[in-house]
Amino acid sequence: MMPYLLSLGAGILVGVIYALIGVRSPAPPTIALIGLLGMLVGEQVVPVVKRLVAGKPVVAFIQTDCARHVLGPQAGGNAPDKPATGERA
Repeated sequence: MMPYLLSLGAGILVGVIYALIGVRSPAPPTIALIGLLGMLVGEQVVPVVKRLVAGKPVVAFIQTDCARHVLGPQAGGNAPDKPATGERA
């Protein structure tokens, strides 16, 4: 139940922000996509800060795990996974 309440709260917060900056909801596609990108990038702030506090390497983490999360599995400097049997590349 908690994830649903958090999702509702985030939606209300975004609605308030849209109202404050004068953007209609649903937002125009470009604004909505930039907002989604901001959410993906913002989601990576917590793990990066945790790694900084723990004294673990951060740059490599950003180049691999964060990049893969934000840009998709083809990002992160690793070769793409081989397709499963029967799938096309």
